[in-house]
Amino acid sequence: MAHLLFINFTYYPYLMFDENFDRITQNPVVMGGKPCIRGMRVTVGMIVGQIGAGAGIEELLSDYPYLEREDIMQALKYAAALSQWREVALVEA
Repeated sequence: MAHLLFINFTYYPYLMFDENFDRITQNPVVMGGKPCIRGMRVTVGMIVGQIGAGAGIEELLSDYPYLEREDIMQALKYAAALSQWREVALVEA
């Protein structure tokens, strides 16, 4: 049976998970445990997807008035931090 190990191979001080992502929450009963903004049903993936599709921060703030600029910034930083991690399968000898 292989075990998975997550390793961060790149050092970016501003992206490390030591950073306090106090606006990013995960709860198994909210959006299936996906990372969300402040316990709301707004996922990090939704924010990153909207930005990737061309929406600007001001547009997101207008479309979702309950979001704050720092929510969006933390979601982007969180996604950037996750992209620095690599999944490595460990095989038992």
